[in-house]
Amino acid sequence: MRAIVDSSASAPRAGRPNLAEQVYARLKAELNDFQLVPGDRFSEAELGLRLGVSRTPVREALFRLRNEGFLDVEAKSGWCVRPIDFGRLEQLYDLRVILELAAVSRLCAHTGTPPPELESLKAIWLIPAAERLSDAREVGQLDEAFHATLVRAAGNAEMARVHWDVTEQIRIIRHLDFTRGHRIEATYAEHAKILRAVMQRKVEQAQLLLRSHVEQSKAEVRKITLATLHEAREKSAAR
Repeated sequence: MRAIVDSSASAPRAGRPNLAEQVYARLKAELNDFQLVPGDRFSEAELGLRLGVSRTPVREALFRLRNEGFLDVEAKSGWCVRPIDFGRLEQLYDLRVILELAAVSRLCAHTGTPPPELESLKAIWLIPAAERLSDAREVGQLDEAFHATLVRAAGNAEMARVHWDVTEQIRIIRHLDFTRGHRIEATYAEHAKILRAVMQRKVEQAQLLLRSHVEQSKAEVRKITLATLHEAREKSAAR
């Protein structure tokens, strides 16, 4: 694994990279990809050696991840990846649905020209099957953007901010939905139906489609997460 290069000694202050931010991004990606799995233990010194940076940016990144609920730290045993709290994730999904249903209601009540954000979604989701993407990571990013754009287009900045915070917290399992090919096809089809209903201002239909879509995704990712955790633990034990 490529180390994060600490160029702070030679780079000008204005161009000096934020090492703590780089370490945070790397570790967050490893958590999301289950390269670091619940129960894994490590020290700041071990991480610093692996990533090629000093303990100061490592410590800053680790405490940030602890505050976000991903890690625990104990004085004698060091750092540990927390178990996935499915109960908390259920609550976050419930909050996400509430926010998105409210956004859809506001969008359907909108009069006049549809918000420009909806036009941008049409170019991504209302396309022929032959033009659809198949890469899981790309589709996962587009899926996040679809739901975030619906909320943002509703015109309430605070609602959009809270929704994005929820999105950040459920990403660790949500992106797994697109590791199965049939789920990618289902997402394209369901997003297209939701978008058409919103643009036609059919609020009840749009909300029903949206709720069903999110609930189905939630059920799928729970099953996939459990299977992925089992596979990741087996790989970790074999190393």
